[in-house]
Amino acid sequence: MLRMTDAAPYEHLDPDTVLDAVESAGFVINGRLLALNSYENRVYQVGVEDERPVVTKFYRPGRWSDEAILEEHAFALELAELEIPVVAPLVVAGRTLLESGSYRFAVYPSCGGRWPELAISEDRRVLGRFLGRIHMVGCAFPFRHRPDLDVERLGQSSRDWLLENDWIPAHLETAYDSLTESLLDAVRERFATAGTVRWLRIHGDCHLGNILWTDDGPHFVDLDDCVNGPAVQDLWMLLSGEEDEMRVQLSDLLDGYREFADFDPRELWLVEALRTLRIIHYHAWIARRWDDPAFPRAFPWFPENRNWEDHVLTLREQAAMLQEAPLQV
Repeated sequence: MLRMTDAAPYEHLDPDTVLDAVESAGFVINGRLLALNSYENRVYQVGVEDERPVVTKFYRPGRWSDEAILEEHAFALELAELEIPVVAPLVVAGRTLLESGSYRFAVYPSCGGRWPELAISEDRRVLGRFLGRIHMVGCAFPFRHRPDLDVERLGQSSRDWLLENDWIPAHLETAYDSLTESLLDAVRERFATAGTVRWLRIHGDCHLGNILWTDDGPHFVDLDDCVNGPAVQDLWMLLSGEEDEMRVQLSDLLDGYREFADFDPRELWLVEALRTLRIIHYHAWIARRWDDPAFPRAFPWFPENRNWEDHVLTLREQAAMLQEAPLQV
């Protein structure tokens, strides 16, 4: 068995290995291979003789347990069975999680589409309806092997790791230390103010890049970050622009959402708290993956002082946002 290191988890995943893996799953391949945009995992479109291509995802070694991946697959299949447009893995000989050498992978149908613009109210309502349906299914029971969306994992752990591993430039370290400490206190206060809101299985990373739009409407891809969390996590990343614009966008999303699921308005206290956690966690995610050669190539600006100065500025802006009243609709 090949041995993979944290520094180069995909060093043995060459084109022949990818094609051999898909062929071992029973597909008659034609040799065409296209790497798709993905950093955490490795994702490829593979040509199949006389059929549509398939997409195969090779999971980052050591990130998720088999049980956690299978929960992701089961959630996607549960949604797809109810005709909710989620791209679910193909079942191959009764299995969705496959192995080839040291790699675990899954095969998906290839589904085209474009990023949604969500420029008109009806498109936002359509998306809200599907999110309501996803959450209607997600609230039936929690994940057992996947994590909760929480302040400690996304915020505190990320912030501490960056400081302990000397990623913060010396001239910013004191400011970053005190700023993130106060920010996380403010985030916890927001969670406390929101109170006991419903926790359910959610997409977890529902930004526009994980939604593909066709003439028939949207379909959702990449449930790799699905977790137990509040419903608003799958809504706030779809908002953009000034406050008045976001208010209109959220109102449309919730108009569609509430056709299928209840929404607790107390969750709006969590929007800027969740945004803050994502900002802190995103920088820690890149730093933790820096030994993977794909990351310096994709994010060459990351170690530069300018990036960290901008990051601290963004966090200061979040500190101000956390003092404001939540978005209202």
